[in-house]
Amino acid sequence: MDKGEKRIKQEDCGEDKLGAGILTLTNKRLAFDKTNARIMDFSKHFGDTVLDISLDKVTKTWKEGLFMKKVCFTAKIDEGEQTFKFGVFNTKSWVKIIEKTISENKNQ
Repeated sequence: MDKGEKRIKQEDCGEDKLGAGILTLTNKRLAFDKTNARIMDFSKHFGDTVLDISLDKVTKTWKEGLFMKKVCFTAKIDEGEQTFKFGVFNTKSWVKIIEKTISENKNQ
């Protein structure tokens, strides 16, 4: 993390296209790190950071799903806009904290 950056929320989850990993929200960005798990010894290791989006590039956040609930956001990336959907436990909490952090980030 950069100087002055603080972790706000982090959860082990899965993304529809990226697979399993850890979603992290900081006061500056949303990041997703791939993980590798081994059942034999119940270990989990961080892999590459496959998603690193600054909060000013997030254009929309929402939650969806009835049984398989997901927190979703659309962000501007080099290839245009892309939507990401993460299967987290408390989608309502994630949406609120992402939106709150984005608004606080704009006010600074």
